[in-house]
Amino acid sequence: MKFTLSWLKEHLDTDEPLEKLADKLTMIGLEVEHIEDKAKALSAFSIARVISAEQHPNADRLRVCMVDTGNGAAPVQVVCGAPNARAGLVSVFSPPGTFIPGKNITLGVGTIRGVESRGMLCSAAELQISEDHDGIMELPEDAPIGAGYAQWAGLGDPVIEINLTPNRQDCTGVHGIARDLSAADMGKYKDPAIRAIKGEFPCPVQVTVEDATLCPGFALRLVRGVKNGPSPEWLQQRLTSIGLRPINALVDITNFMTYDRARPLHVFDAAKVKGNLVVRRARDGETLLALDGRSYTLDPGICVIADDHGVESLAGIMGGEASGCDENTTDVLIESALWNEINIAQTGRKLGINSDARYRFERGVDPAFMVPGLEMATRLVMELCGGTPSENVVVGNAFGEDRLIDFPLTEVKRLAGIDVPLPQVKLILGHLGFMVAGTGPVVKIAVPSWRIDVHGKADIVEEIVRIVGVDKVPMTPFERGDAPRKPTLTPIQLRTRRAKRALAARGMVEAVTWSFIAKPHAELFGGGQSELALANPIASDLSDMRPSLLPGLVAAAQANSDRGFSDVALFEVGQIFKGDKLADQLIAAAGVRHGFASSKGIGRHWSGSANADAFDAKADAFAVLSAAGAPMQALQIVPGGASWLHPGRSGTIQIGPQNILGYFGELHPRTLEALDADGPLLAFEVILDRIPDAKQKPTRAKPVLDLSAFQPVSRDFAFIVDRGVKAGDIVRAAQGVDKKLITGVTVFDVYEGKGIDDSKKSIAIAVTIQPRDKTLTDQEIDAVGAKIIAEVTKKTGGSLRA
Repeated sequence: MKFTLSWLKEHLDTDEPLEKLADKLTMIGLEVEHIEDKAKALSAFSIARVISAEQHPNADRLRVCMVDTGNGAAPVQVVCGAPNARAGLVSVFSPPGTFIPGKNITLGVGTIRGVESRGMLCSAAELQISEDHDGIMELPEDAPIGAGYAQWAGLGDPVIEINLTPNRQDCTGVHGIARDLSAADMGKYKDPAIRAIKGEFPCPVQVTVEDATLCPGFALRLVRGVKNGPSPEWLQQRLTSIGLRPINALVDITNFMTYDRARPLHVFDAAKVKGNLVVRRARDGETLLALDGRSYTLDPGICVIADDHGVESLAGIMGGEASGCDENTTDVLIESALWNEINIAQTGRKLGINSDARYRFERGVDPAFMVPGLEMATRLVMELCGGTPSENVVVGNAFGEDRLIDFPLTEVKRLAGIDVPLPQVKLILGHLGFMVAGTGPVVKIAVPSWRIDVHGKADIVEEIVRIVGVDKVPMTPFERGDAPRKPTLTPIQLRTRRAKRALAARGMVEAVTWSFIAKPHAELFGGGQSELALANPIASDLSDMRPSLLPGLVAAAQANSDRGFSDVALFEVGQIFKGDKLADQLIAAAGVRHGFASSKGIGRHWSGSANADAFDAKADAFAVLSAAGAPMQALQIVPGGASWLHPGRSGTIQIGPQNILGYFGELHPRTLEALDADGPLLAFEVILDRIPDAKQKPTRAKPVLDLSAFQPVSRDFAFIVDRGVKAGDIVRAAQGVDKKLITGVTVFDVYEGKGIDDSKKSIAIAVTIQPRDKTLTDQEIDAVGAKIIAEVTKKTGGSLRA
C-alpha cells in the first residue's frame, strides 16, 4: 500500500516529522517497507539554461553545450547526445559527483571523443520520474535558473509504502491509516460526514441480484450530462505519485476512491449498457474482453455483471472494455457493491488477474460504506465532470451485521501482562471507532463495520496493546522448575536433521520442490487418487499432492541440465502423501544423481570416470538410514524396486517383507520419458517414518570411543553358491556367528564363469574379527572361521571354494 505524506495529511492533522510517523506506523502493526523521498534523492539536480550548442568536432551525433547553471557561476561545458539539445533550452543539470538513479552511476568529469565534459543534461528517465528517454528534459522558459529541480517540480512529497497483513483491509485506504495514527497520538483525525446527494430523477437502469451469497449488496446511480476529460492536476499527481497512470476523470475518480477510502468502484458508460443490469453466475463459454486488453473465458464459478448484451464486468475484479468510459462518455453509471470474498479470490486466481479491486474485495470491504462511497464518488464526478444525478438504486443489505463483545477488563493483563485503566481503554478504542459501554469489570464493545477482522476478546486486547505499544509488554521468563529439561525435538525432527546432514556430507545439494505435481506424474509414482487432488490448484500442472519427492527432484535436475549443469546431485527431505489420512502423510528422504555426479565426486577427473551408478544411490540410501538410526544389521536388500525403477538395476530396502523402508536404483526409461528428463538418472527414496524406534533399555555407561587394545584380524572366505543366493544372506549368516567378535563383513568379489558351473557363482567375503579381552590364538581364530563356514553352508547350501 503506497501513499504520500501530503495525502496522509488530508486525513490527519499532524506536525510530526516523517521519521516519527514511519516508526509509529511500524509499531502499531503497519510495517513501513520503504520511503521514497525524491526531493532528497534529487537534491543535487538543478535548473540550467543552454547558452550555446555547437557540433562536436569528432562526432556527428554529439553537441558541445555551454550551460548556465545560475547563481553567477561561470558557464559549464557539457557534451550532450540528446537530439533536442539546443541554445536557449531550459533543462535539468547534474554536476560531477552526482548519483544518476536511472543509470545507477556516479557522474564524474569525463572526456568524450577528445572534448571534456563537466556535467550532464538529464532526461526524465535518468531521474526516474518517467520512462521518457528520447531527449533531455524541456522546462518552461521562466523556470528559475540555478534553483533545485526537485523543489521547483513539487517532488518534495515523500512516498511511504507499508506492508499490510491480510486482516487489515481497513488500511488499504489512506483514511484508515490516518485513523490508526490518530489513535496512536500522532495527530487529529479528519473524518467529515459524507452528505447524501439528492437525486433529480429515478434511475432508469434497475439491478437484479440472482444469488445474494455472491453479492450481498449493490448500489447504482446514473449521472447524466457529464464531460469526461483529463482529471485535474491534484488528482493526477495523487495517482502518479503511487505509480498509477491517469486515464480520464471518471476512471481516475474510481482509482482515487480505491486508495483513499479502500472502496473500489466501477463506472459504466450508460450509452453502452443495454437494458437493466443482472448480477449472476457466468455461463459456460461466455467471454469478456476486459479493460486490460485480454479476453477471458468464463464458467459458472465466476460472478459477473451482465446486461442484455451479455457480460459487462467481472464482479469485484475488472470491468469490460465494451462498456468502459472514454472522452465521448456523457452519461455514466456508478456502481458500488459488496462481493463474496472467497469467490473474488477464487476468480482472480483462476483467471490470473491481480487488480487493486480484487486485492481489497478478497480481504473484505466496509459494508456500511457501500452507499456513502457511492455518494462521495457522485460528488467528485459532479465537481470534476458536471452532470445531474439520479436517485440511488440499492439492492440487498447496505449495512453489516452488528457485533457486540463482552470484554472483561482483566483480559489485557491476562494476555499481555500490562495494566491499562478503563479510561485509557475507552480512549484508544474510541479513536479506533469502537464504542465502549459500561464501567464494571466487564464492558460491552461494539465493533465498527470496517473492522471485519475483530471477532473476540483476544482481538480487542491486540488493538489495545498495539496502540499502547508492544514495547510495553514486559519480558516474562518461563517457569523452568527443577525437573531436567526434556528434548525439544521429536524423533522424526531429529531424523530429518540427521538425514539432511548425512546427504550434504556426501556432496549432495539440498533442493526444495513443490508439494504439488501433475496428475500423470502422481499416478506414475503410485498417487493420483481423487482424495489427493487439489480443489483449487494454482496451476494445471500442480494439481495433485505428491506421493513421492522424486518427480520434483527430477524436474530440478533436468532444469539444471538444460542450463548446462548436467552433473548434479540433489536431495530433499520432506512430506509425501499416500492418502488423505494423517497416517498416510509421511516424511521421506530422496535424492537423484545425474552425469558425473557419483559419491566419488562431481565432475570429470583425470583419475578416471566418476559416472554415477546404482551403487551410489544405494550408498546414499544407507547413509540416510544409518544417520536416522535404522538397525543396519537388520536391513535386507531385495533385487528389483518400484515400478518407476529399472527392474535389473534397482533394489528394495526392507526389514522383512512387511516393512519396506525404501528403494534405490536407476530410473526406468519409461519414467524418464513421462517426466521429460534425460537419463540415466540414479535415485533413491526412503521413508523416515518407517524406521523402527530404538528400544530404550537401561544400560551401563559406555566409553565414548569403544576402542580395543588388541589387533583386529581379517580373514577371507569364498563360497560356491547357487546363482539365486543373495550376497546379503551370506553376509548375515557370517555376522550371526559371534556378534561380539565379528565387527565387520563385506563382499569384495563376485565371480561367474570359467571353472564354476553355469548354475553357480562365487561370492567372496572379508570378515573382521576384533578381540576384546585378549589376543586370540591361531586355534581360536580357526575355530571362528570354521563356525562361519558351517553357518554359511547351513543357511545358503553353499560350500567353501577350494
